[in-house]
Amino acid sequence: MSATLRLPGKVCIITGAGAGIGLETALVFAQEGAHVVAADINEQAAQRTVETIQKQVNGAAKAIAVKCDVSKEAEIKAMVAKAVEEFGKLDVIFNNAGIMHPQDDNALNTEERIWDLTMNSANLKGVWWGCKYAIEAMLKNPKGGSIINTASFVALMGAATPQLAYTASKGAVLAMTRELAMVHARDGIRLNSLCPGPLKTELLMSFLDTPEKKERRMVHIPMGRFGEAVEQAKAALFLASDDSSFITGTDFKVDGGISGCYVTPLGEPRVPGPQNLAPKA
Repeated sequence: MSATLRLPGKVCIITGAGAGIGLETALVFAQEGAHVVAADINEQAAQRTVETIQKQVNGAAKAIAVKCDVSKEAEIKAMVAKAVEEFGKLDVIFNNAGIMHPQDDNALNTEERIWDLTMNSANLKGVWWGCKYAIEAMLKNPKGGSIINTASFVALMGAATPQLAYTASKGAVLAMTRELAMVHARDGIRLNSLCPGPLKTELLMSFLDTPEKKERRMVHIPMGRFGEAVEQAKAALFLASDDSSFITGTDFKVDGGISGCYVTPLGEPRVPGPQNLAPKA
């Protein structure tokens, strides 16, 4: 734990907190003094995250698990209400939960049901509802708050390995986040999009299930490796903390340089990646 906590006493909701980026962010936020509301559609996974926090994080930070299907407005409303009821306020929400359907393809092959499922569930409508009810709570917080929405580097650049509904939903998250950031800038509520690059998470690795598929992506990453979920958690920490107090409406890219690259460097990466940046569940 750092000598000076970066989220002391802040109340933070994290959706999709049962695994991947959400799990790592819950651990990092708790390490930095936040009270964490670990929300996930899988209640057992959310509870495991809370148990890990309780075992690994010493200090005054508290954590509770909340079952929340972010495709259901009533459950998001109840999640925010639970955070305020338990801790008296809301300072941060990380709208992180999302889906990537294996049948998501190009314009010719993506079925309408896949498009509707992606748009009407976690990836877009759920983010809107998360913003809506968080803003309501933050307007009652004298210090305002920070809203972080998970988008993606694919919202900023095209790919010939299509996932059209996913890409379109993440582009919509960027636009929605920017507009809400402008609307609520003078309310003291900051909104930013986190744009991860390709990550070594269970979700992506289940798609990239052959060496060929992995190499098809890896060749485009200047740093020569997939990112780690904890590296996104560290970026979310910055956006949640007062260190980013003059930052709103941004597309915060944490992508190993992929969105800025034309030709990748040659050779193997000299530095392999993060080591022990956060405790593991």
